[in-house]
Amino acid sequence: NRDIWWHDLVEEQSEQCQPEEMESEDMLFILYTSGTTGKPKGVVHTTGGYMVQTNYTARLVFDLKDTDIYWCTADVGWITGHSYIVYGLLSNGATVVMYEGSPDHPHKGRFWEIIDKHKVTILYTAPTAIRAFIKWGDDIINNYSLDSLRLLGTVGEPINPECWLWYHKVIGKERCPIVDTWWQTETGSIMISPVPGAIDTKPGSATLPLPGVDAAIVKEDGSECGVDEGGFLVIRSPWPSMLRGIYGDEERYRSQYWSRFPNLYFTGDGARKDVDGYFWIMGRVDDVINTAGHRLSTAEIESALVSHPKVAESACVGVPDEIKGEMVHAFVTLRTGECATEELTQELSDWVVEKIGAIARPKAVTITDALPKTRSGKIMRRLLKELASTGKAEGDVTTLEDKSVLDSLKPV
Repeated sequence: NRDIWWHDLVEEQSEQCQPEEMESEDMLFILYTSGTTGKPKGVVHTTGGYMVQTNYTARLVFDLKDTDIYWCTADVGWITGHSYIVYGLLSNGATVVMYEGSPDHPHKGRFWEIIDKHKVTILYTAPTAIRAFIKWGDDIINNYSLDSLRLLGTVGEPINPECWLWYHKVIGKERCPIVDTWWQTETGSIMISPVPGAIDTKPGSATLPLPGVDAAIVKEDGSECGVDEGGFLVIRSPWPSMLRGIYGDEERYRSQYWSRFPNLYFTGDGARKDVDGYFWIMGRVDDVINTAGHRLSTAEIESALVSHPKVAESACVGVPDEIKGEMVHAFVTLRTGECATEELTQELSDWVVEKIGAIARPKAVTITDALPKTRSGKIMRRLLKELASTGKAEGDVTTLEDKSVLDSLKPV
C-alpha cells in the first residue's frame, strides 16, 4: 500500500492551490557552501528579504522586458539557480529557459543551438563555461546566428579581460552589453554589477555596487584602501537578502563573517578600486601564494596564463619551497588543436615573468586535459595543491563533479 498511481492522485486534486502565508523572517532554505574548501557551511536564507532583493536585482541588472526570453545556464541547485532561475526571474513574470545537462552533449554546439531555437535574448553563464567555449574554438559557434541575444552576463568568479573580450566579440557580436556580476551564496543576490545602458563597462571589472549596496575595500586595520591598493572586500551596511546565519553553528557564523572587521561583513574576497571607483575582484584572499616575502594573487597569475593565445584555462597553487617558502605550481588546459610540449611549458613560464615579473615564475607548469571542478564550475584548488605538494589528492571529493579528472590529472 505504499505506492499509488500518479494519474489517480492527480484526478482528485483541485485546480486551485492556496499559497501558505509565511512571516518575512521564516526560513526559506538552507544551502550548503563551499565545496572548494572542503568545509561546507549551511547558509540560511529567509523569505521576505531574499525575495525582495532577487526580484529587484533581476529586473535592474538584466533590464528585464516583457518580450525577453532569459536563460541562466547554472545548476538550479546552486545559489545562482535559486536566485536567477527561480525566485528573481519568476517573481518578475519573466520567461525562463531551463536546461539540465552539459554544454557538450550531444555536441559542442548545444548552447548555441538552444539560443537560436528558443530565441534567447539574455544569456547568464560562468567564466568557466566561457573558457571551455574558447578551448573548443570559434568554428563551432560560427555555425549559429545568435542574433536574438541582446544582453550577456557572467557569474561565479572573476572573469579575466581576455575572456570578457572574447565573450563580447564572438558571442555578443560586439552589440550586447555584458553584466559582470559579483555576489555570493551568502549575499543571496547580486551586489556589484554594471547596470546596462547606465554604467560604462571595463573588461574584467564588476564596475560599481548596485544602488543600496554599501561595499568598500579595506586594509588589515579596517581603514579604507586608496586607488589601486589591494585590500579586503567588505559590506558596511545590511541588505535585504543577506544570510541570517549558518545552520546549527552560530559561532562559525560570527567568526567567519563578522570577527575580522568589527561591524563589517567580510566577504573573504580581495579586491581593488581604480581611479574611477570601479571594483576589480581579485579572488579569495586565502588563494594567495607567499613567495620570498611577496604575496602573489593566484587570480593574477592565472589571468596572465589565460592571456596566452594557446591557453584555455589555468589554476595556480602554492607548493612548499625550502628557500622561498612557497612557489607557484600552474595547471593549464590548452585550446583545441594545441599540443603540449616541453617548449610550450617553458614558453608559459617565461610568459608569466613577462606579464608579472620574475618573482611569479612558476616552479612547475602541468599541462592537463581537464581541471577538477565542483558542479557549480569552481576549480577545486585544494585538491590541486595536495596533488602538487604530495603527488596525490586524498581530501574530500564529495562535491567534485567528475572524479575521473583526478585519476587522469597528469601531463598529457
